[in-house]
Amino acid sequence: MNNTVLIMNNICKSFGSTSVLRNVSFKVNRGDVLAILGRSGAGKTTLLRTINYLIEPNSGEIYFNGTKVINRRQTIRSVRSKIGFVFQNFNLIRHLNAIDNVALPLVKVKNMNWRQARKQAEKALIDVDLADKTSNYPSQLSGGQQQRVGIARALVMEPDLLLFDEPTSALDPSLVGEVMNVMRKLSLLGKTMIVVTHEMRFAENTANRIIFMENGEIIEDTDPISFFNSDSVEIKGFLNSVSEAV
Repeated sequence: MNNTVLIMNNICKSFGSTSVLRNVSFKVNRGDVLAILGRSGAGKTTLLRTINYLIEPNSGEIYFNGTKVINRRQTIRSVRSKIGFVFQNFNLIRHLNAIDNVALPLVKVKNMNWRQARKQAEKALIDVDLADKTSNYPSQLSGGQQQRVGIARALVMEPDLLLFDEPTSALDPSLVGEVMNVMRKLSLLGKTMIVVTHEMRFAENTANRIIFMENGEIIEDTDPISFFNSDSVEIKGFLNSVSEAV
């Protein structure tokens, strides 16, 4: 099996006259936990959303599991079925309970019947430590629990790649730990993950790679030890700004 899950080759994206991504290139291997860091406006979320064509790049090439991703409905649908996306603001359906929120992609994408889908959804909720919350609606869950439902919804599709867009930014600080613990557990299980985050402890202790972005470009692509001990003025300035914000 090819060890490379994702290749991003010279990705560019502009919104009007504003250039957001400039010739971004990197690859992700199976089992990588890649943290994408940078200041607000660096292009991190836009980059993440180009991977499964939630945002279409203006130019460049994307390869997922060896197949070129192109703007065709069948291709994009196939790619998205193997990429889990965990959103910043949970994106749960309010009138569905936890188990049905998780089961819904199996029904819609894999045409599974609800009984079978709920069985798999229950297992996914157990994996994120929510076995006792299957019947709860989003309004009955804390922010951390809602985000863990979001992670279970991504996991239930058995994806080859998990994308996380600032998964703790909408949470009260007291709830961040429970989501980070689930993500660390996933990393130990060998899940391939790309995580846009401001959680430096996660980047330092869980990620095996760090990409640092500024102004739509990759400034550094390295391991955590090298990143956190870098002499780069840009990286030192970023780390100082993050520590001052805590």
